[in-house]
Amino acid sequence: MSFPDGTAYRFPGSTAYTAGAVSGLSTPAPLVPGAPRTAPPPVPAATGPAPEPGAAGPGIGALRVGNQVVAAVVLALVAVGVGVHVMMVFLHVAPANTVTKQHGQAVDDYVYPEFEQNWKLFAPNPLQQNIAVQARAEILAEDGTVGRTRWVDLSALDGAAIDGDPLPSHTRQNLLRRGWDFYVNSHDSAGVPNGVRGELSEQYVRRIVLARLRTELDGTRDGVIDRIQVRSRTTQVQPPPWSDEKVSREPVDRELTWWSVTDADVPLGGSLQLRRDGAARGGRGANEAGGAR
Repeated sequence: MSFPDGTAYRFPGSTAYTAGAVSGLSTPAPLVPGAPRTAPPPVPAATGPAPEPGAAGPGIGALRVGNQVVAAVVLALVAVGVGVHVMMVFLHVAPANTVTKQHGQAVDDYVYPEFEQNWKLFAPNPLQQNIAVQARAEILAEDGTVGRTRWVDLSALDGAAIDGDPLPSHTRQNLLRRGWDFYVNSHDSAGVPNGVRGELSEQYVRRIVLARLRTELDGTRDGVIDRIQVRSRTTQVQPPPWSDEKVSREPVDRELTWWSVTDADVPLGGSLQLRRDGAARGGRGANEAGGAR
């Protein structure tokens, strides 16, 4: 009830209400004297597992104390390793300084050969040559005679393998090319090593060439690979028509001496034995077992 002028009134111990309802809102029911009060609805309890003791927040903080210590130690070791690697590579490519003068050998031992840097792509005058590496072998037959194979263009085989391939093999693109570049930079024009890395580069190239020849020549003849020879032909990339640069059109050939093959040059589980396709394949397994020398 309300007074005729619409003034709100109050029952003792109740809430005051104004007569009438506002449009869009419901008017709460007035309290009736003596009616029991209803308790508010209970708030639902949070679901899910209770947090473990020691959990302090997301990330590492959510781990137990022992796991936090292990994670912190691992992250610290990774950070130190990355820092050492970046520092070594920086010292390797940086100009000569006090550190490299005193510890240059230690830096080179860390960088070579896995982390060697080559900046020719970004140099003021990038590499503008086509280099073809070819190889051939001397085959020692079972009757004691020695025959020579044809020259095999290993660079052309690599090019054919990646031509038109949207995801070419990194090994096919760079293994032979970088190996030959490694050898050339470690030897003079007469094939004499100009540093301690000369012998290493020769072994590297010899193993690459031997593995490739073993694949290319297998199935073509009988015998054992006794020696191999490598040569290269370098031709300059001709400049565009609008350039005034003049380069020689004559190729430059470089032919190395014959290299004798040793047990150290044979890949793991490999063999120097070659067998023709056909009937001779039947006895290949036994010959391969004792063919490597």
